[in-house]
Amino acid sequence: MSILAWIIVTSLVGGLLSVAAAAVFALNARAGHVPILISYAVGALLGAVFLDILPHAFTMSGNPEQTAATILAGILLFFVLEKLVLWRHCHVEDCEAHEAQPAQHDHGRSGMMIMVGDTFHNFVDGILIAAAFMADVKLGLVTAIAIVAHEIPQEVGDFLVLLHSGYSKRAAFAFNALSSLAMLVGGVIAYFALQTLQQTIPSLLALAAASMLYVAVADLIPGLHRRPEIHASLQQVGLICAGVGTIWGVGVWLH
Repeated sequence: MSILAWIIVTSLVGGLLSVAAAAVFALNARAGHVPILISYAVGALLGAVFLDILPHAFTMSGNPEQTAATILAGILLFFVLEKLVLWRHCHVEDCEAHEAQPAQHDHGRSGMMIMVGDTFHNFVDGILIAAAFMADVKLGLVTAIAIVAHEIPQEVGDFLVLLHSGYSKRAAFAFNALSSLAMLVGGVIAYFALQTLQQTIPSLLALAAASMLYVAVADLIPGLHRRPEIHASLQQVGLICAGVGTIWGVGVWLH
């Protein structure tokens, strides 16, 4: 099989496999459990940002100041995007769209943000898979397996965010599957233009980190504060730690 064929097959199968594995867990959760599991999603998102994406971005970048500036610009960009979504639902000055039905959904804001960031991340994963295969087929296979294994806990978090954001289970699966195709696109483009794309990887990773960080801190964590009781707070802290621990454990296992 040619190198391009290896890249196409592993990127396509790997992306869809990680989505399917995450869906088995996330989509079988009861509707009443989704707000609780959002705490786990926060931990998974923060773990992916600080233990995986940002270290790679700063390591690959020869200019950490520029990478940090990209993260800041990304956070501001997603703030503006969220404002645009709010304006779509609000046509008066005193808008309460962000407060309506807090226990059920947030009018799609966090779901849209997480899909933008996840698409960036999957695109970069495709580039990394292509780069590994172009160096050695065995290295490509190992890299693809590592990426799929690492994506699963993050995809679980993505599913939970989409459900929390008001999407149906079918829509959540469809959006995650569509986002996973960015891995195939990144791999194919990288095969033909790897040298050029390598310079953009740190910026793409920084934007992916910015979107996940924004969703976790600006959209999800404030909702957790609506339950200040000791029992609920301890439960939330435990699940956040579990989310971070899952990302950390997968990273340790892969290395």
